[in-house]
Amino acid sequence: MHDVLPHITESDFPAIRRGELDTLQVNLGYRCNLSCLHCHVAASPRRKEEMDRETVDMVIRFLKRSGASTIDLTGGAPEMNAHFRYLVQTAREMGVRVIDRCNLTILEESGYEELAEFFAEQRVNVVASLPCYMEDNVDAQRGDGVFGSSIRMLQRLNELGYGKAGTELELDLIYNPEGATLPPAQETLEADYKQVLHERYGISFNALYALTNLPIGRFGSTLISKGKLQGYIDLLRGAHQPENLKNVMCRSQLSVDWQGRVYDCDFNQMLGVPLRYNGSVHPHLSELLDAALPGLPIQVYNHCYGCTAGQGSSCGGALT
Repeated sequence: MHDVLPHITESDFPAIRRGELDTLQVNLGYRCNLSCLHCHVAASPRRKEEMDRETVDMVIRFLKRSGASTIDLTGGAPEMNAHFRYLVQTAREMGVRVIDRCNLTILEESGYEELAEFFAEQRVNVVASLPCYMEDNVDAQRGDGVFGSSIRMLQRLNELGYGKAGTELELDLIYNPEGATLPPAQETLEADYKQVLHERYGISFNALYALTNLPIGRFGSTLISKGKLQGYIDLLRGAHQPENLKNVMCRSQLSVDWQGRVYDCDFNQMLGVPLRYNGSVHPHLSELLDAALPGLPIQVYNHCYGCTAGQGSSCGGALT
């Protein structure tokens, strides 16, 4: 279990329970071509964890049985999984909406140059990381040259029809604050992004998601090393908005790790805190094929305040 967990387990976060399942979020592995400072997964090119074909087939089987309308693919860089295209194609054939959490730079890596065309052919919803529209800020978070590569790949996606009216090829961007602060208002930030990216680079996109950095993984470790963890948790708790509880993503989403084990959310996954189900210590997706999920208690800790602070935060952006 991650070393941040002892600092967050004693929590007064309100008890919540699951609703109907809409989205299956699947982490295909922790390998990535980048090593971003804010990454709660601590992904990097050195990581070896990767979902195998047997587990991918179990994901497909669960999709068929559960009726979930969306599969949300994450990593690392999910595209680096050997079975990525197979999973995407199979899900699309089933009529399931596919979201790919893309760092953009992977589209320029050797062996992945045709991925953008594959996305367009399969009508994948691309959700792309771009933590700022300023080059220095992006490269500071994600590495030298990342901003330039990201801009080129956004332009390429635009050329394929992504982010354009009438194409139904959805391109959304993700913003993360650079440090231990809450993100600004999503609506205002989206307008700024659209104006700057269009004027400077001719780029268009559909929506911007403003996400709060949660105090776990690489970001949590950085806070600990700087003595800022408790201050950040206090900031999140102090900004808690009870009305956000009804819309938090864990109520309609299930998180699956590269081994097929199940969690309430991606953040609990990184902390090794499993879904509570039928007395199982660490339930596997295969145990949930016929499970009744609505009403199950959700495992909550102090990091959950990151999802309810201010305007709220989820994988789909602000909650209010």
